[in-house]
Amino acid sequence: MSEAPGAGPLTYAGSGVNYEQIDPFKRLAQEAARATAGNIERLGVREFTPSRGESAFLVETPHAYLAHVEEGLGTKNRVADAMRRITGRSFYDHIARDTVATIVNDLITVGALPLSVAMHLAVGASEWFADEMRAADLVRGWKEACDLARCVWGGGETPTLKGILEPEAALLGGSALGIVQPKERLIAPRLAHGDTILLLASNGIHANGLTLAQSIAAKLPDGYLTPLPDGRPYGEALLDPSVIYVPVIDDLLSAGILPHYAAHITGHGWRKLMRAAEPFVYVMDRIPDPQPVFAFVQEHGPVTDAEAYGNLNMGAGFALYLDPADVPPAAAIAEGHGIAALAAGTVEKRGDEQRVIIRPKGLEFAGETLGVR
Repeated sequence: MSEAPGAGPLTYAGSGVNYEQIDPFKRLAQEAARATAGNIERLGVREFTPSRGESAFLVETPHAYLAHVEEGLGTKNRVADAMRRITGRSFYDHIARDTVATIVNDLITVGALPLSVAMHLAVGASEWFADEMRAADLVRGWKEACDLARCVWGGGETPTLKGILEPEAALLGGSALGIVQPKERLIAPRLAHGDTILLLASNGIHANGLTLAQSIAAKLPDGYLTPLPDGRPYGEALLDPSVIYVPVIDDLLSAGILPHYAAHITGHGWRKLMRAAEPFVYVMDRIPDPQPVFAFVQEHGPVTDAEAYGNLNMGAGFALYLDPADVPPAAAIAEGHGIAALAAGTVEKRGDEQRVIIRPKGLEFAGETLGVR
């Protein structure tokens, strides 16, 4: 790994995203939110308490669980805007799919299948909508993403935030309503010693780590047009659309395969493998080959393995924790959707230890490095 004289490795916190500063607010908000749980019981429903701190929040009804998620794209559309100026192509069809993926891939971690997705598109000036190509690509991509997620596009909101956002800027996000029905299809944490960790392949960087990726482009002489070893421009590779894993979970559950847990590998990278509250050790003996964009990021950051696996998906976008007997049929279902699956590791119970061990890289992440609860 090469680096300029006197330069140190690039970190996600150094590029402007510091989870040590963000996560305390999340925990503060969760504490206040718990106090509101009783407000809905008059309606004959109740909070499903174990879902607090998971990727999707659940409300229990007599016959089903309703799931709710709100998520944002982050800064990936800034890369699309830069590539539009360079190439004339908007890439907002990819950006739309990225946004929907961040939402629905969180929803399915609890076994909830998306019913409806809403778009939230805030802009700095109304003139943003005058770009007909970009607007058409965004609408087409959002509709196609909802089709991939097997759900309905239910509406949205388009505020103009003059003075808050820059005139040419847009902030993309959205929310989704999902359902677990029958209730027996709930993916609730029931991890056991000896479970297999099946990793589902990503399609590149997805929508996490783009702040870091942009800081690398800023110091390259050719910026986003810098070629990767495979010849593709860096900016184009960054904009490969995220995988939507809904069909895999839908078909797993329909086949009677109920994962013991599931994790969407986004922020916090492979540290997300230990998101479950009960302490376990997650021993990864195999890792997927990351897409070329990751090697490029590591070389030109430079970004260490610890920083990369601690914050990026590194070729694995989703993790399923399964009884070993369920691994072959689950892998076959994923691969039937064109998504590579790798039986990569094992769940081990070692008292109160909680950590991720990535043996091929000689890395370990302690439990206290994942402070999302």
